[in-house]
Amino acid sequence: MAAVLWNRTPQGPLEYSRRLWLKLLLFATFFFLYSPIAVLIAFSFNTSKRNITWQGFTLNNYVVAWNNPDLLDAFTNSLIIAFCSTLVSTLIGGMVGLQLWRFRFPGKTAYEAFMALPIVIPEISMGVALMAFFIRIGWLTSDVGWPLNLGPIIVAHIAFSFPFVSIVVRSRMVGFNVQLEEASRDLGANQWQTFRYVLVPFMKPGLVAGALLAFTLSLDDFVITYFTSGPGSVTFPVKVYSLVRRGVTPDINAASTVLIAITVIATVLAMKLQAPTKAAKG
Repeated sequence: MAAVLWNRTPQGPLEYSRRLWLKLLLFATFFFLYSPIAVLIAFSFNTSKRNITWQGFTLNNYVVAWNNPDLLDAFTNSLIIAFCSTLVSTLIGGMVGLQLWRFRFPGKTAYEAFMALPIVIPEISMGVALMAFFIRIGWLTSDVGWPLNLGPIIVAHIAFSFPFVSIVVRSRMVGFNVQLEEASRDLGANQWQTFRYVLVPFMKPGLVAGALLAFTLSLDDFVITYFTSGPGSVTFPVKVYSLVRRGVTPDINAASTVLIAITVIATVLAMKLQAPTKAAKG
């Protein structure tokens, strides 16, 4: 008995020390990741125009950002591009992910590698390639009005967003029980009804997660957007980049805070959509 107690006694402080170091590591990681965001949000309410020291609380920075037509146009362009590219990327990525999960065909490995190219190649290379392609077909050089001038950016964002959606959807479908699909067919459902009432509900969490990922990637993309944007198609990241070269002002912080709020709201909505309903729980 004494030997057992002697063996257990040193483990208490050691285990406590490990947990303490783990907590400190987690705290340092979260502080490193989120303290810049907290500072940005705090200084969006700062009265100082130099944005270096805190001088007082004000909401005027949001009014200034709202009354800035160039910043508002860029923000609107980013939201439109993100919405359109997310819609198409979710549709294409969902079908590709379902195809890679369900079917076996010659060259499938090469097809998977080809689908992953937009993820692994550097953004600068993809941006230059897309710019050369759009110039070749005359889309960037032609004088088209809004919103047709956003087309090259939307196409470019779809090109690098849908592989992420396909990966998420395919990972979700790995856990699908094929017997549910077989039972649906045995009960008289046709292929479309089985897809609509059996496969799509199971795919829903993956589709929502993939759509949220595509929306976030599109909303904050700078490199590819910078190369594929034409006259009058400046997005919010590109506009902020042109403004911060003269210094970060509180109105830029205010606009960035609104962008963060939209992303957080989209995340909360996505989590609610992925949450199981009471009927499903029962």
